[in-house]
Amino acid sequence: MKINVLDTTLRDGEQTPGVSLTSNEKLRIAKKLDEIGVDIIEAGSAITSEGEKEAIRQITHQGLNAEISSFARSLKGDIDSCIDCDVDCVNLVVSTSDIHIKYKLNSSRDEVIENMVSNIEYAKDHGLIVELSAEDATRTDFEYLKKVFQTALDTGADRLCPCDTVGVLTPEKSYDFYNKLSFLDGPLSAHCHNDYGLAVANTLEAIRGGATIIHGTINGIGERAGNASLEEIVVALNNLYEGKYTTDIKINQLYNASKLVSRTTGVYLQPNKAIVGENVFAHESGIHADGVIKNASTYESITPELLGRHRKFVVGKHTGTKGLKNRLKELGIDVDKEQLREIFKQVKDFSDKGKCLTDVDLQAISDKVLEKDMKQKVNLEEVTVVSGNNVTPTASVKLKTGDSEILESSTGLGPVDAAYNAVKKCLNEFSDVELEEFHVDAITGGADALIDVITKVSLGDKVISSRGTDSDIIIASVESYLTGVNRLLEENDEDL
Repeated sequence: MKINVLDTTLRDGEQTPGVSLTSNEKLRIAKKLDEIGVDIIEAGSAITSEGEKEAIRQITHQGLNAEISSFARSLKGDIDSCIDCDVDCVNLVVSTSDIHIKYKLNSSRDEVIENMVSNIEYAKDHGLIVELSAEDATRTDFEYLKKVFQTALDTGADRLCPCDTVGVLTPEKSYDFYNKLSFLDGPLSAHCHNDYGLAVANTLEAIRGGATIIHGTINGIGERAGNASLEEIVVALNNLYEGKYTTDIKINQLYNASKLVSRTTGVYLQPNKAIVGENVFAHESGIHADGVIKNASTYESITPELLGRHRKFVVGKHTGTKGLKNRLKELGIDVDKEQLREIFKQVKDFSDKGKCLTDVDLQAISDKVLEKDMKQKVNLEEVTVVSGNNVTPTASVKLKTGDSEILESSTGLGPVDAAYNAVKKCLNEFSDVELEEFHVDAITGGADALIDVITKVSLGDKVISSRGTDSDIIIASVESYLTGVNRLLEENDEDL
């Protein structure tokens, strides 16, 4: 059975806190989604802004193979915005649960249906494919939901999507839910959220129950706990159901799509993420490595070749520059001789501390080296911190902006806080950037591990995620902060 794939990375995925894509970034992702075989691309929500409209128009005018869709509320103004963008389809969203009807819409069941009918007719009269999405369908009175869907079909809707908006299905309930709706004479889509970590399982069971279209996002990004992970669903269908279900997705390109989305959105991808995580085909244990060398199936149920990837073992102190360059190439990292020399030096320094490097470590080291060559409006020249028992943590920071240097010092509750406060005083001279969120990971563990700092910084209503990596938590923290600052300033085109 053919399962069609609707990707909503550019709409539901972009609703991830801190993610805001430019029109060029959206276009790059849309082209990649089309390249890997996505059937329907939900390019955004046309009513959102003029910038969003322009981004969707760019996508619709590319002549992609995929059907291009836009999200719309059941409002004629929303539909008009979709029409203006020349999309093929409108994802017409109608709230159906009593809690939404009462508290969100301040309406009634009959009014919801009446409004839906009017707007389906309006969209169809303007030549649009209509996918009717029932928001919060899994908490909707079932008899009323059936009435909504049957009325939608009678009015001309082309597809139906009962949304598990707050992720309350279980796999067993998902099968029963979709199976009970399979009597409807129209294609059913599964749109599952991951609040309980069950979005992929629920989607797979929805397919068994009768859904023929799946909604997902690359890397499972989305608001709250995210959406169903498209790559996990596709590979599971391919590998675990003995040929019963097929998609048009080119599985060997999913990893590249994942990396593009991760880089473009700035959303951190955990190393052990299923299918596309950096550690999926990395082996460190001697027993595992020995088994895999003799027969890969001993410890791998998914072959790296299926995903266009390679089996990897950790990089250590005995790695030469040729081997390192080859590994970097496999990771899609292009470096010149000087960058390779710097990465090699840092690999050796790290290994001499008794650590084995995984691909995640290597990616982090490489990112740091390559970012040094990127043109930035604000650069860190120097940071010094004094801290200890009975000593107020104090930091001094020197930043360079163009030909000017700014030197400030400050105190804080701890050394990182003091450093941030000093940076903030420097930035106050030309921009009001705020730190919204701060997250620290020790990539491999141990007191001498590389530290990966993820921050979210804001300028007005714009929020950006960024990262910094170093064995020194102070340096990693300040670099992460300044990376976000530079991205914000670049997007706002501020003159320093």
